Amino acid sequence: MQLSDFHYELPEELIARYPLAERSASRLLYVPVKGGPQDRQVRDLPTLLTSGDVLVVNDTRVLKARLHGVKTTGGAIELLIERLISTTEAWVQLRASKPCRAGTVLLFGDRQVSATVNEKNDSLYRVVFEQEILPILEQYGELPIPPYFGRPADRSDEERYQTVYHDPAKAASVAAPTAGLHLDAPLLAALAARGVTIARVTLHVGAGTFQPVRVSDITQHTMHSEWAEVTPATIEAIATAKAHGGKVVAVGTTACRALESAARAHGGTLQAWAGETDIFMYPGFRFQVVDRLMTNFHLPESTLLMLVSAFAGMEPIRQAYQHAIAQKYRFFSYGDAMLLDRHPLAGH
Repeated sequence: MQLSDFHYELPEELIARYPLAERSASRLLYVPVKGGPQDRQVRDLPTLLTSGDVLVVNDTRVLKARLHGVKTTGGAIELLIERLISTTEAWVQLRASKPCRAGTVLLFGDRQVSATVNEKNDSLYRVVFEQEILPILEQYGELPIPPYFGRPADRSDEERYQTVYHDPAKAASVAAPTAGLHLDAPLLAALAARGVTIARVTLHVGAGTFQPVRVSDITQHTMHSEWAEVTPATIEAIATAKAHGGKVVAVGTTACRALESAARAHGGTLQAWAGETDIFMYPGFRFQVVDRLMTNFHLPESTLLMLVSAFAGMEPIRQAYQHAIAQKYRFFSYGDAMLLDRHPLAGH
């Protein structure tokens, strides 16, 4: 399967650089198994789900993971946390005029905070801070909004680039689980009134989510690894839903990856689990848990586009994206959403 199979042309003006005034005001393109895509609204979600369904959300919190600083030699640098190793160590991406070597000292926050480059592994640097990292990020960091926004993060992003249900104690993501950005308190209340159970998983999104696929044969691509957890309470909610004919609806590719990783870790049977996952879903993948997927529109040639193509079928996704472009849907993190039914051939 070739990378070019997942290419499409997107007019620049369809990239959503700012969110709408209301989270649930976005459009929702519903893609059923038969009948072609349907233009709906995110607010319609309660009418598209059924009493007894379980909606699974990712409760991770986005870090202010981008820091601007200088080397002691004076050169400007930009640091992006990839993942935390300990309270004072992290794997990071570094942008500088010249490569940083082991022992290079970096200064942040008007030179009040220092960190030392320890080693390099592929494109990432291991950096040790003199103080705990989380308070440093909270004071001096910026939210790492995607580069295709074409603008710096502003104060509004601090609220809108987080889900309303994030767990403050789970601050470890460097990108938002963006499908969940559409859900607000009134919509969640409407879903509960409909009889839909809300369950949580955690997957800490790494910067590798945005790394391009650099091989023509996508089966040769190596996925980044991310930490995820599926709790016994969520397992119980899913078991109850399935026992009564309800569907498992994952909000976002991250929730989907967490659930399918938990099943893969136990030979296809969903059980409580926590650990690292590098699961790669492309057409031919068999989904064990997720019946429906709410997701945003994804970048061309991305692993996320491959995932939704595996879930709903390549041709239905191709048609849906053509329809969305023709109807001027808003794309990517702050854009509109899709609700996908799982293609029969993608199931177990």
